Amino acid sequence: MLPAVIWISLMGLAISRPSPNYLENQFTVQNESEEVRSEAIKRLLEVFGMEDPPAALVRGHKQPPQYMLDLYNTIADVDGVTKDPTLLEGNTVRSFFDKLHSEHVEFLFNMSTVAKSEKILTAELHLFKLRPQASLTFNRHHFCQVSVYQVLDSSKKNVSQGKKLLSSRLVPIHSSGWEVFTITQAVRSWMSDEGSNLGLLVTVRTLAGLQMDQKSVRFASGRHHHHSKQPMLVLFTDDGRRASSLEMTAKGSDDFPVGPSLPFPSLPLPATARRSARSADYDDSGEKMPCQRLPLYVDFEEIGWSGWIVSPRGYNAYHCKGSCPFPLGQNMRPTNHATVQSIINALKLTKGIETPCCVPDKLFSINLLYFDDDENVVLKQYDDMVAGSCGCH
Repeated sequence: MLPAVIWISLMGLAISRPSPNYLENQFTVQNESEEVRSEAIKRLLEVFGMEDPPAALVRGHKQPPQYMLDLYNTIADVDGVTKDPTLLEGNTVRSFFDKLHSEHVEFLFNMSTVAKSEKILTAELHLFKLRPQASLTFNRHHFCQVSVYQVLDSSKKNVSQGKKLLSSRLVPIHSSGWEVFTITQAVRSWMSDEGSNLGLLVTVRTLAGLQMDQKSVRFASGRHHHHSKQPMLVLFTDDGRRASSLEMTAKGSDDFPVGPSLPFPSLPLPATARRSARSADYDDSGEKMPCQRLPLYVDFEEIGWSGWIVSPRGYNAYHCKGSCPFPLGQNMRPTNHATVQSIINALKLTKGIETPCCVPDKLFSINLLYFDDDENVVLKQYDDMVAGSCGCH
């Protein structure tokens, strides 16, 4: 009887153990899923002009400058969609904090994260002017001359040969708040020769040209004052990544093929996706639905990017879905080409001519506010990210 019992036990193990083919198939499916996710994230990073996502920060210990938050809220709505394309000069704004933390009014900014291919549009030095100390409130001077210099030679920065004047103007002595100076010339020279970045020097003089006491006119430093008042360099650039216009891609010629062209191999669609693609123009009741715009929310937290993106937390990209049956009404926003194609299809004058497609005919840009690898805060605008409306094309 014992051999029989052992045999039955072995049979039970054989029945409960998955077959090698089953395990191999499960492993293959899991690998394919990971591969698809990895490739999808890679493509999404390409859309956002990145090779790798910036390292996630411990967000509680790092706050973006108020200036960058205010700028973002000025040009973007709650979903990050651009309110007015003309508000922002270029498509990228970066803020850099001073790396020197000197007791004197000297500053050094690390510009290594800016690509040499970017066009430098405007650079500004933002300094927070503190109120004079109480004992000096009744200073006989009402204005002072604040000048910003580019340091050319660290050993001669106190003489004219060692520095170059970038910006100078009168500032009320008894005022407090942000003062902004244009330093575009210096940043352009730093970008052409990284070794020439020896920093900036700020001097404060009376109207007669005499050096003023540092206690009379004080600027906040990163060492002794709140992070919200830190000296900051704000840089406006354009990286040249402008998406091709809809008018260009809608021509349908050999030079401008219809539809996006990505420099990546196509990923095979799972069988369920292929089946759903064939029934895309039908609603749940089986009725054909007309071309329309439907929600498509992109959640950065689900993608795993919430650690470095400040705002928005996600956005509604929308997508176009539905049929373009003959005759095309004006509510379907058809192009003349789509109308002709619809007529040829209806009359069956030429074989293989399909009905027009429901696609975006207006696209909006979105704005992303995020920390880069050097913990600088970047505001970047991306074209053609939201389907504004749909039509038959």
